[in-house]
Amino acid sequence: MSIKLNSTNGSVTISPEDGSGNANVTVSRSGIAPLASIAVTVVNSGGNKFALDGTVQQTASLTPSVTYRFDQSDSTNSGHPLLLSTTSNGTHGGGSAFTTGVTAVGTPGSAGAYTEVKLEQDAPDPLYYYCTNHSGMGGQIDSKATVSSLSDLSVTATAAELNIMDGVTATAAELNYVDGVTSAIQTQIDTKAAIAGPTFTGTLAAPTINASTALQIGGVAVSSTAAELNILDGVTATATELNYLDIATLGLTAASKAVTADANGVVSFDNGTTEESTVVSSSSNAATINLRDGNVFTHTLSENVTYTFSNPAASGRASAFILKVVQDSSARTITWPGTVDWAAATAPTITATNAGVDVFAFITVDGGSNYYGFTLGQAMG
Repeated sequence: MSIKLNSTNGSVTISPEDGSGNANVTVSRSGIAPLASIAVTVVNSGGNKFALDGTVQQTASLTPSVTYRFDQSDSTNSGHPLLLSTTSNGTHGGGSAFTTGVTAVGTPGSAGAYTEVKLEQDAPDPLYYYCTNHSGMGGQIDSKATVSSLSDLSVTATAAELNIMDGVTATAAELNYVDGVTSAIQTQIDTKAAIAGPTFTGTLAAPTINASTALQIGGVAVSSTAAELNILDGVTATATELNYLDIATLGLTAASKAVTADANGVVSFDNGTTEESTVVSSSSNAATINLRDGNVFTHTLSENVTYTFSNPAASGRASAFILKVVQDSSARTITWPGTVDWAAATAPTITATNAGVDVFAFITVDGGSNYYGFTLGQAMG
């Protein structure tokens, strides 16, 4: 007696060895569903087309080593055998049938008809399904089960926006310096540094899903969530500009890097600082020194003048500034704000000689209610 297993349909046949003609005993696994089943129908959509699970000419995603059954038992499949090819449109496109791991069973349109597919790990990608009798009915098979679009992962950032990261050396911790920013990142960067038109470089590799379902780009797993990646959605800063955040030591300034404070809120300048010297002018014997304009001011007198100090820091914070006064060819006078407190309650007498230079310093810590005035030098011109 011999026992034969039919690997196509899973049936077991028992036959006598003596050829006596006694009836064979067959045990069939018909009715047992394959690991994955795809319902195939034929619909008229500008001509007959295969529909997979109701979607016309849908791209089928097949994972190697998994058995799939294209179920052609629906009556609309009559006369439309489905096979696979490495060529679009199969034999109608100049190709041939791909048969490795592919088994056709039954008559399409009849009960029990199907094409079973179990791809090997090195199967060609992509493959195509087609009708052996009619052109233009089939579609594509993604034989590596890759993600076809970033939108499948709820990522709305474009390839160009993701390519901003091409060349970024800032770590995740450094990029998190912008965590909690409530207004547009670009607007905030624009207030810190001049930004030229960006040039995007690099190529977005096709993302894949590995065994742990992590997104991979260029073979490297990306741990950021879609929401975190979407922070880049709309950012026009270049990789160079984002690298301003690549900071070695928080709180210590460095060349071409953003200025930060350390854990105690202290900023340490590794090199010198440069400030603008703001020119003050008078009109109708009045001049305003706006403390929002700078910390160093220069005024060449052209008339007698009364000063006003405006926009000091709020009480509890300090505003300090230096004022350089250059005398006119005709001796001019200065009337200081009544809030200025000089040593011994006596304002200095300014130098009367032509081009004479006097330098004064002022500081307030109570929002401008009181300024303390100091003479740094006189008659220095």
